[in-house]
Amino acid sequence: MAIATPAAAPEGQALELVRGGKPAQRRAILAWCFFDWANSAFPTVVQTFLFSAYFTSYVAASPAAGTAAWGQATGLAALVIACVSPLLGAVADVGGRRKPWLAGLTILTVAATAALWFVRPDPAFATLALVAMAVGTVGFELGTVFYNAMLPGLARPERIGRISGWAWGLGYAGGLVCLALALVAFVLPDHPLFGLDKSSAEHVRATMLLTAGWFGLFCLPLFLFVPDRAAAGRGLAAAVGDGLAQLIHTFRDLRRHANIARFLLAKMIYIDGLNTLFAFGGIYAAGSFGMSLEQVLMFGIALNVTAGLGAAGFAWVDDWIGAKPTILISLAATTLLGIAILLVDDIVWFWVLGLAIGIFLGPTQAASRSMMARLAPPELATEFFGLYALAGKATAFFGPWALAIATTAFDSQRAGMATIPPFLVLGFLLLLWVKEPKRSS
Repeated sequence: MAIATPAAAPEGQALELVRGGKPAQRRAILAWCFFDWANSAFPTVVQTFLFSAYFTSYVAASPAAGTAAWGQATGLAALVIACVSPLLGAVADVGGRRKPWLAGLTILTVAATAALWFVRPDPAFATLALVAMAVGTVGFELGTVFYNAMLPGLARPERIGRISGWAWGLGYAGGLVCLALALVAFVLPDHPLFGLDKSSAEHVRATMLLTAGWFGLFCLPLFLFVPDRAAAGRGLAAAVGDGLAQLIHTFRDLRRHANIARFLLAKMIYIDGLNTLFAFGGIYAAGSFGMSLEQVLMFGIALNVTAGLGAAGFAWVDDWIGAKPTILISLAATTLLGIAILLVDDIVWFWVLGLAIGIFLGPTQAASRSMMARLAPPELATEFFGLYALAGKATAFFGPWALAIATTAFDSQRAGMATIPPFLVLGFLLLLWVKEPKRSS
């Protein structure tokens, strides 16, 4: 089936805008990277450190009930993302422009985050909290489909790795700076700014407004300075119809894209392992090493610092030896260090090995993005980044499910955490069969 595509050559036009190192070209790349700085505040403050802990400890009827409800809402959001992301990507490729989609999804995430301000420490507000969090998560994840798809048009293939790595490192930094500002200005002081009432948790709820404002402010450079593709002149209904047809055509013709399919399968497996490591690392630290909540928080912050430094440092390695070798090295190191951390009992060694693991977490994620940018056909970049998002969510339950079964069966957190390295090893082996495009000298 012939699928309508934009008449212009927008990817090539965008590429020409950033060749030669002119100020406007460098500004476009920096503005694109800064979007990572902007949007990383949401997963750091809302999903990982502050709001998730506030919800389970103060909003839900009990910590156990809160944890279960949070997991269910997160799983439902992941299901929506997995189902919708490939279609939205195909629609955007047919329609041409990506910025309007990214702007709409960014506004959705910012609004949902701001709505968390109204969640008081009362079980009556649990539904509002879960709905707003889930909506924000959907907007955040779908927005990255369009954001990531802009990468191939911003840089020559031999420079994609360093730009992706820089952005990923900047994202870790942005999330941590926003978190630190939230802690210093609102959470930790005896007298928070603006006379906020601690008895109604206003000092914690205000961090949601800070996060929303952070995202809304620092996303602006992308919309001002990053070039977009030309519009195809098709209405929304026509674009949706053609996008669905294009997506069906891609699935039917997947054999022609077998190399990309192998990469997505490998990425789906090893990302399950990494996500499980992120989700349960703090729980393991508290349960097996007796770390307090404050110590777990400090460890999480330190882990994000090393992950950001690793992503930025390996950015040149990606362009030097390729995304595939970078991922393989990172997965191998993470696996070996992960096995070692299961064998130690000394908390000092836990810190040393844990922070060393962080160095290789960022490069795995950043190089995976640059790998997809190099593999995807330019005219279908957004669609394939939609499939990339699908590969990150379709089997997201496998890692936690395997960990829970092993933990219960052996009554041991170590046994549960021991289920993570096999995911990394299997992803490593599958990635060996992926052919990376030849790089320019």
